Amino acid sequence: MHGSITDVGGLQVGHAHDAATLTGCTVVLCRAGAVVGADVRGAAPGTRETDLCKPGTLVERAHAVLLAGGSAFGLDAASGIMQFLWEQRVGLEVGVTTVPIVPGAVLFDLGLGDVAWPDAAMGYRACVEAGDGRVVQGCVGAGIGATVGKLHGMSAATKSGIGSASLRVGDVTLGALVAVNAFGDVLLPDSNTIIAGARRPGTSDFLDSRAALLASSSQGLERGLNTTIGVVATDAALTAEQINHLASCAHDGLARTIRPVHTMLDGDTMFALSTGALAVDWRESMLSLAVGAAEVVAQAVVAAIIHATPAGGLPSGKGWSQE
Repeated sequence: MHGSITDVGGLQVGHAHDAATLTGCTVVLCRAGAVVGADVRGAAPGTRETDLCKPGTLVERAHAVLLAGGSAFGLDAASGIMQFLWEQRVGLEVGVTTVPIVPGAVLFDLGLGDVAWPDAAMGYRACVEAGDGRVVQGCVGAGIGATVGKLHGMSAATKSGIGSASLRVGDVTLGALVAVNAFGDVLLPDSNTIIAGARRPGTSDFLDSRAALLASSSQGLERGLNTTIGVVATDAALTAEQINHLASCAHDGLARTIRPVHTMLDGDTMFALSTGALAVDWRESMLSLAVGAAEVVAQAVVAAIIHATPAGGLPSGKGWSQE
C-alpha cells in the first residue's frame, strides 16, 4: 500500500503545473472505465459532466477525472485529457470513434501568483506524467495554488495543497485525493486542533474562523478564492446509485476537517469512482464503505496540509502549526 488513491487498482494519477504562476491540474485516469458519481456542495461550483454522473443516465462510466485550478478557465484542461485518451483509443465506443468521458471540477487559485490557468496542453501533460505509484502530494498539480483560511483575505491565509490517502475496509480498498482550497480552517479531526487557516493580520496566530463568523455577521468577505475538490475511489463493485451515495458520504470527511465548510464562497465537489474489481454484498458493505469514505477523505485533507510548503508569500500549515 502506498497510502495513496492509486492503491485502488486500475487508477493512475498525474500532475502538471506552472510553478511561476502557481496554477495547475491533476488527473485521475481510469482507462478501463469506472462507475462514477458526484456530489456538489457549496454555492460556487465550477464543474463539467456532473450530469452524466447521476444515476439513470446512459453513460455510467468515466475514463478520467480532472481536478484543476484556474476557476472556470481551468476546465479547458479536460480537452487535453480527452485528446490523450482518444489517442490511446480509450473512451465510450459510439461507432464512428471513441469519446472519453472526463468529469471535472475547478478551484479558484487566481488570487495567488499570476492570473493564469491550466489549459489543454497542461491537461495532456498531466496524463503523460500519470502513474500508479505513490502520489506526490503538497504544492503540486491542482494544489499548487491552493490556500485555506480566507476570512481576512489572501494576505492572512495559509498555504495548502493536494493530499491523498488510502485504507482497507475488510477486503475492500478505499482511496482519496483532495485539493484543499477552502474558505475555512483545517483541523485535526480527533483533536479539534487548527493546523492551517486564517491568521491574525500581521501575526502567526491562527484565528478560529467559525467563532469569528458567529461573533459578527459583517466580516467584509472577499468573493471567490475558494473551493475544495476531490475524488474518493474503491475497488468494490458498486452501482451508479451506490457510488453516488459514496460521493455524498465523502463530504462528511470534509466536514470533519474543514470549518466552516460548504459555504456560499466555496464550490466543494467530490467525485466517486468504482473500478468494480471486487464483488461485494452491498447490504453488508455499504455502511462500512460510507464510514471509510469519510475517514479516507479526512486523512487526505490533513495530508494536503502536512505536505504543503510556503509559496506566494504565504506560510504553510506545517510552519504555523499550533500542535
